[in-house]
Amino acid sequence: MTTGPALPSAPEALPLGELSDPVLVAPGPRLLRAVVEAYREAAPRLVEPSVADLADGANENESPDPSALPRLRVLAGESAVDAATAGFREASRFAALLDPGVLDLRVLDAPQPNPVLAGAETGFGLIGGESDDASEAGTRWYRVGDDATLRERYASRFADAEPYRLRTPSRRRVYEGFAGRCEESVAAAVLRALDVESDAGPSEITGPDPEETRVRAYAVGAREGVLDRTLRRACEDAGLGSPSTFTRIKRLLREADLIGTVAESQPVGRPRERLAARGALAAAETPAETVAAVRGVED
Repeated sequence: MTTGPALPSAPEALPLGELSDPVLVAPGPRLLRAVVEAYREAAPRLVEPSVADLADGANENESPDPSALPRLRVLAGESAVDAATAGFREASRFAALLDPGVLDLRVLDAPQPNPVLAGAETGFGLIGGESDDASEAGTRWYRVGDDATLRERYASRFADAEPYRLRTPSRRRVYEGFAGRCEESVAAAVLRALDVESDAGPSEITGPDPEETRVRAYAVGAREGVLDRTLRRACEDAGLGSPSTFTRIKRLLREADLIGTVAESQPVGRPRERLAARGALAAAETPAETVAAVRGVED
């Protein structure tokens, strides 16, 4: 029985751990998502930890061991990666594997005839699985050929390629960023809001896009009454953007009359600004209602 990450290939699943130092070349969006899903099934607490997982890890110093997973080098077209990481849920899974180096993702500079998966002893093409009429959940890739020289052909191209810069952080980084600056209850509330699915967009996109992610996170902080400066720094620690980015998000929410500020005096220096929710955001009681209150708030 396969216990590590395995690709849904035919005639049987392909355990990535059976390949020595493998490289995956020119995968399409579906194959990229299948790779990440394989790792998620093998190590869910690393790739997509729940709020409870993260709280337990923070309290008990427990965390998954990425070194137990096979490392995979990926050389992919930028447009394919962009499509595979368009929503927060998919992108945060990628980030969870990129951060500890389980995946090494680099940009392919030219199209290839078909995807290739190659290890030190063998390599083969992967066909099928990217057509629009295929069900992604039931997609299988077929192995074609057996060529031990394939990996060497792409080794220099991989070494020269630029790393892919993912703009979305992992769930763990989001949680730890907010828990460190605010409280764990705020961190949990942010993740629950980010887990609410968006109403618009292609069916392959799961979760908010980067701008909507930032709006939701800041809105949750305001709903929880966090100090403005503390919230902006928490958003930065969480990998969601710079403090100046959230100055802009704050302006958008104020213009929508969804947040305000309350001045708090202190013995020395200027008063601090504590955020306060207004209108529909103040009335929101669930993550879905919070998301509905800020829907459409963007440039």
